[in-house]
Amino acid sequence: MAKAVYNLLLSLCLVVVIPTLQANILENTTTYVEQHFGTVDDEYWKERASVARKLSENAYFPDPHALTRNFTLTVQKDIASSKKIRRSLSGKQVEGPCEATNPIDRCWRCDPDWESNRQKLADCVQGFGRKTTGGKGGPIYVVTDPSDNDMVNPKPGTIRHAVTRNGPLWIIFSHSMSIRLNEELMVSSNKTIDGRGVDVYFNKGAGITVQYANNVIIHGIKIRDIVPGNGGLIRDSEEHYGFRTRSDGDGISIFGASNIWIDHVSMRKCSDGIIDAIMGSTAITISNSHFTDHNDVMLFGANEQHTIDKVMQITLAFNHFGKRLIQRMPRARYGFVHVVNNDYTHWEMYAIGGSSNPTIISEGNRFVAPDDNNAKEITKRVTNDDWKDWQWRSMDDVFENGAFFIQSGPEMKTRPFGLKDMITPKPGSYVQRLTRYAGSLKCRVGEPC
Repeated sequence: MAKAVYNLLLSLCLVVVIPTLQANILENTTTYVEQHFGTVDDEYWKERASVARKLSENAYFPDPHALTRNFTLTVQKDIASSKKIRRSLSGKQVEGPCEATNPIDRCWRCDPDWESNRQKLADCVQGFGRKTTGGKGGPIYVVTDPSDNDMVNPKPGTIRHAVTRNGPLWIIFSHSMSIRLNEELMVSSNKTIDGRGVDVYFNKGAGITVQYANNVIIHGIKIRDIVPGNGGLIRDSEEHYGFRTRSDGDGISIFGASNIWIDHVSMRKCSDGIIDAIMGSTAITISNSHFTDHNDVMLFGANEQHTIDKVMQITLAFNHFGKRLIQRMPRARYGFVHVVNNDYTHWEMYAIGGSSNPTIISEGNRFVAPDDNNAKEITKRVTNDDWKDWQWRSMDDVFENGAFFIQSGPEMKTRPFGLKDMITPKPGSYVQRLTRYAGSLKCRVGEPC
């Protein structure tokens, strides 16, 4: 009898645990919003949501195909010119080699005085997040203390104190440090987190949340081994703190936010997603980053009921999807995702997936399939409806080791991707060069980064 009861309890535990291990929290929690707003701060967050939604609508680009064309042509021109010249921050062309290998990096990395011109970085973003300026124009805030002990009244000199200040701030670090966040870090609008010149690790604690905020840059840090926070009273601005429920364990969570740029980050092993963008988030660029050791890498759009994600526009460029990744690079619902010049060297199930009819333009990427014959397909569509009208197009991608991309939707004959606009053949062949320096960089003061 005791053994039977034990077996029954074990079975019930498995019923609960197995879906948790296999699925992204956001995707399977239809009451996600209610869980986060069912608190005494309901009116405060409703007001924040209303303002953020207007910002997202203003950030929406009515002709996304035109923007992807501009991005592609910029890459082609940069490839053609990079063999002969390099650019300084003054805009002058300087003879000699430069280690930067793509147009975003070539905007700032060749300057040996980058440390004195940190805010020039804000001029370098391209893609859908191209208007993001972060803390440009604001003062430099130097984080000197890696501790994170007070969620309501954070200590000056800590990262939590920095990101909850009013107005634009350019946040840097006085020395290399490892930061363990006790609870999710709520980043307010007009902030840049800039880890260049030192080694900054966010590890073994909660992740970074950008919720109903606008204009945020996250650059040059390492994020790993992220776990859920328990929740409680947490400050999100100078004027406000409130009760937060348990966080999901995302490395970076973008929630109802716009004009976001994530660049040169190295990320691995987060309890939930590495980067999630949901609830009407848009105008986002994720570039020059390195991802390893994870199952559900990126989720863009949390739930089919959240049609607000139709405004979602995201650029993935010059990233390296590396070792021990399984799926979702990304998985998208609704919206428009431009996947351009990324290096996909590892996946175990699939690379790019989606549902609810997102538009996915895959251009100039390299896809190296795993040896598993059952995982050669790059794409995965999750739907009970006819997906053949979904616009998933592959252009000038490079396929290796049997990888293949199943296209769908009408050919974009009127789109600005035709031969008249695109001269360089097979741009996917440049991917290894374009992504050579993906991830957090070892920048030294007084030298090109």
